[in-house]
Amino acid sequence: MDLIKQIARESKLPEKYLTAALQLLDEGNTVPFISRYRKEVTGEMDENQLRFLEERMAYLRNLEKRKQDVIASIEEQGKLTSELNEKISKATILQEVEDLYLPYRPKRRTRASIAKEKGLEPLAILLLQQIFTKESLQKAAEGFITEDGSVADAAAALTGAQDILAEKVAEDAELRTWVRNYSFNQAILKSQAVDAEKVSDFTGYYDYEEPVLRLPPHRVLALNRGETEGFLKLKLVTPREFILNRLQLAYQAPNGSAAAELVAAAAADGYDRLMTPSIERDIRTALTEKAEIHAIESFAENMRNLLLQSTVRNRVVMGVDPAFRTGCKLAVVDDTGKLLDLAVIYPTPPHRETEQSAAKITEMIEKHQVDCLAIGNGTASRETEFFVAETLKKIPRPVFYTIVNEAGASVYSASKLAGEEFPALDVSERSAISIARRLQDPLAELVKIDPKSIGVGLYQHDVNQKQLGKKLDTVVESVVNHVGVDLNTASPSLLQYVSGLKANVAKNIVAYREQNQRFKKRSELKKVAGLGAQSFIQAAGFLRIVDGDEPFDNTPIHPESYPAAKDLLAMLKIRWDKVGIAEFTAVQKSLTDRDVEHLAETIQIGVPTLRDILEALARPGRDPRDDLPPVVFSRDVLNIEDVKVGMILQGIVRNVIDFGCFVDIGVHQDGLVHVSEISHSRISHPSNAVKVGDHVQVMVISLDKQRNRIGLSMKQAK
Repeated sequence: MDLIKQIARESKLPEKYLTAALQLLDEGNTVPFISRYRKEVTGEMDENQLRFLEERMAYLRNLEKRKQDVIASIEEQGKLTSELNEKISKATILQEVEDLYLPYRPKRRTRASIAKEKGLEPLAILLLQQIFTKESLQKAAEGFITEDGSVADAAAALTGAQDILAEKVAEDAELRTWVRNYSFNQAILKSQAVDAEKVSDFTGYYDYEEPVLRLPPHRVLALNRGETEGFLKLKLVTPREFILNRLQLAYQAPNGSAAAELVAAAAADGYDRLMTPSIERDIRTALTEKAEIHAIESFAENMRNLLLQSTVRNRVVMGVDPAFRTGCKLAVVDDTGKLLDLAVIYPTPPHRETEQSAAKITEMIEKHQVDCLAIGNGTASRETEFFVAETLKKIPRPVFYTIVNEAGASVYSASKLAGEEFPALDVSERSAISIARRLQDPLAELVKIDPKSIGVGLYQHDVNQKQLGKKLDTVVESVVNHVGVDLNTASPSLLQYVSGLKANVAKNIVAYREQNQRFKKRSELKKVAGLGAQSFIQAAGFLRIVDGDEPFDNTPIHPESYPAAKDLLAMLKIRWDKVGIAEFTAVQKSLTDRDVEHLAETIQIGVPTLRDILEALARPGRDPRDDLPPVVFSRDVLNIEDVKVGMILQGIVRNVIDFGCFVDIGVHQDGLVHVSEISHSRISHPSNAVKVGDHVQVMVISLDKQRNRIGLSMKQAK
């Protein structure tokens, strides 16, 4: 397949693996399933490579369809030549096809089309081909005067011919490509204030210019937003004279012809009136698309790291949703996330009922043996944190608290899903429950929220929302399947992201579980309504059953590989259900590459799959998030008044953006580490050195307490 050959050249991947992977994708297999359980077939292509193949093939197939549609349209007009057919067929990007199609695209009546209707196209051709004197030019033009008066005189004939030439210049595919590329490389984007007296977030761009090639993505989006909100006027400045000279050289009358000036003016008109606005739109669109792709990728990377944050297992947690006038909502959940108790306290202004609030929170902590508190970081968080810290000091046993990023919690609380889960509770009570659960298992709780509502990006509301939504759904799907899902505790919101499962099937799984108490083995999934054989194959390996009838069900080993796993254990003379994990791990580490190859050949299974089986048996029930640094808890609070320039503090990265990262150092207001302060070595982007959730050491290098701004440095803290 020619398309596969093209992708193979671009990706440097073997054609046979690309062909096999594409067939699996076309058959409806998911990317997580293929990357995890079809390694031998695809040559161990990872998720990124598979998604590149999927997206690139979709683009190329769309390109091929567009080519056929364009060729058919031109052929229907009776204007398709073998040369044009070949050019369209060989086009490698959609823009090239559209440039070639432009002269033949059905359009509204233009000055050129009106001139053609008047029969002036032959005159336009003559102007390009023939040497005219002033007299012969006048005489030739008079030959096109019409009796009906539509072409009243020679001047009208020449004007119409110029209109035809202007459109011809503007629609020349080869010249348009050159002008677009040259302009992109040479253009300067200028911004000016619509009203220089009006203060806004865009004052820094009220008189600003920068070469297009040097515009960073976040600045493109900022300028776009300023224009959209009516604060900025943007204009592309291109080297007009140089471009015009090139166009006039391509379209000129013969030397010495009296038509030369007319043709040059027509070329200039074609550039200024017809080509320039279109080319500027193309460049602005290309800039925006590139910036949006970058922003979406950054958002997705932050989202992935947020979803993969550490869990807090086997703890009873109290969620605290801070507020002023309406009071702080408390929700206690057990170690499985089940709601145990609710209350409202009023320790913050204007009520300041600190004694009653302290008594209530202490009572609930002792009653339910609460291990830790999760305080949302929204309104009144700072005041609530002070109150909680003081209260915990008076409790004899160790109870700690931490600040939880509550972005999106209110969106979930007001959602239909939250209403179905807690129909009798109000929005703020649901929010406190969500905050508590978010500490226990960030992934399980965050999947209930529209990913776009979780603030870990930059300009996420300015980018293509469809593309952003698709990308973030892909990230959630990837993370959920990477981590694995407990079949007996997962919510429908989590299950619907498992490979092969749809939302309705996820609900049916939970309904079956409630009716039958719990799943005892993966094979029971086949009894769930709507879950067919193909869905079972796609999903089974990503679902876990703890303490089930089949020990392999608590591993990522796929049921189709159970016979091979049993043969492996028999060959190693190990009863996996009887031997300890440490003993099996020792056996696994003792195997050489040759041993593994021999075992794979003997039990007739691929080497990559065998390695995965060995890893799974060595760490059954493993959650990859267990390898991350644990959540940091506190018993006391740090005030911004306590912070001094030069202090070395521990913090957690909350957001990574193009120009740096924001770090929570425990003073409610995140500090900014500019990209220049992240590393001693030069980095192209902050994400090359840090990610959301990282525990980092920082030095305070600047303080603006009036505006609550804290400047931090990672490199100076080392």
